[in-house]
Amino acid sequence: MSFDKKDLISINDLTKSDIYYFIETAKEFKKISLKDIKKVPTLRGKTVVNLFYEPSTRTRSSFEIAQKRLSADSLNISISQSSVTKGESLKDTILNLESMKPDAFIVRHHESGASYFISKITKASTINAGDGMNEHPTQCLLDIMTIMEEKSDIGSLKVAIIGDIYHSRVARSNIYGLSKLGAEIYLYGPYSLLPRFKDSRNVKIARSMEEAVKNADVIIMLRIQKERASYYFIPSIEEYRNFFKLTPNLLSLASKDVIVLHPGPVNRDVEIAGSIINENKTRILKQVENGVAVRMACLYILLGVQKN
Repeated sequence: MSFDKKDLISINDLTKSDIYYFIETAKEFKKISLKDIKKVPTLRGKTVVNLFYEPSTRTRSSFEIAQKRLSADSLNISISQSSVTKGESLKDTILNLESMKPDAFIVRHHESGASYFISKITKASTINAGDGMNEHPTQCLLDIMTIMEEKSDIGSLKVAIIGDIYHSRVARSNIYGLSKLGAEIYLYGPYSLLPRFKDSRNVKIARSMEEAVKNADVIIMLRIQKERASYYFIPSIEEYRNFFKLTPNLLSLASKDVIVLHPGPVNRDVEIAGSIINENKTRILKQVENGVAVRMACLYILLGVQKN
């Protein structure tokens, strides 16, 4: 199988078969991380620019590690020390960097649609590492990979997504991706932080935490995104904690082999009880591990030898 697009901007751009292709490729690259020498020459001679306009730990680090393990050359742009602080536009930044002949841009930006805009003005491949409230496709792929490692058929699963869904690009990508694979999705959170759409065949709005998590096979918890003014949408953190935190008692209502995910960073005892994390009842660190493999797969599929 092959993938003929030069960019990865949205999960909606992928077919069901494409998603499985990315995951199967990631499984192969995950084996490299288990070796003593964690490096292959697959992308030797390729140059990747990491352009992060927002803070990031997991996504940026995993992309950088993925590039190193594939032997690609990386250029990490520090926005706070770039010409952006002097007023340079996004377009001019990209065009100037493109003149140096990179092969790909990894872009995280606070504005929705920024990655799509960049993909239209550069010949280099563009990978969306999170754009505003829009999407985070590689997070969706690593979440799907984490689920698939323990669940045979995503199409038979009940998935609960709980928290600040309105501002969450992770939620949006996961809704798109998991719906394509046939999962039944239940959304729950403060009414002011729920998306404004009617129930569809795959996506339903739960009326309570109990309804959302009951018999759930997968629970994806989301944090309150204060950088997107989420605090103005709820009375207080204390109120949020009382009504929307995943507790051991609520977790007991889920399927006995439920998987709990969180894209990070985690606010312990706000969206999820610290004891659930401490007792290794989540797959948060597995998500981080799979993130490297998925991002290796994305770079390989977009820049690999079959593209030459």
